[in-house]
Amino acid sequence: MVANVLMLHGINHNMFGKRDPRQYGTATLADIDQALQALGEELGAQVESFQSNFEGAMCERIHQAYEDRVDAVLINAGAWTHYSYGIRDALAIIEVPVVEVHMSNIHAREPFRHHSVFAEVVRGQICGFGVETYLLALRAAMSMV
Repeated sequence: MVANVLMLHGINHNMFGKRDPRQYGTATLADIDQALQALGEELGAQVESFQSNFEGAMCERIHQAYEDRVDAVLINAGAWTHYSYGIRDALAIIEVPVVEVHMSNIHAREPFRHHSVFAEVVRGQICGFGVETYLLALRAAMSMV
C-alpha cells in the first residue's frame, strides 16, 4: 500500500531560498519538495505538495484532504501558525496524523512565535532542523500510518 501524504506550505514559503537565509537557509521550495518526494519513494509514500499565500485557499485544501481521505498531513503554515484559528479549525477536522513543521526553532525566536494555535489539534511538532525538519516529519507521519 502506498500512503498518500499531503505537505502544506504556508504563507511566504514560495520565497524560500531568498527570504532570510540566516533563518531558513538557501533551499528553495522546489528543493524541499524534491527531497520529500525522494524520501517518500523510499518510505512508500506519495507526497503531494501545496503552497498558498491565501488563508482561505489553505483551508479549502485542508477540507479537500479530508474528502480525499489522505493518510497523513504535514504542515508548515509559517506565520499563520501563531494566529490562524481558521486553519486550526480546518486541521481539527482531519482524522489522520497531522505533523506541524518549522525550519527554524520557533521557540528560540521572537516571543510571538513561541505559541502555536495548532498545538491542540496536531499529533506533534518538529522544528529547528532546516530542510531536514520536513524529512523528520515525513518519517514521523509514516510511523503513524
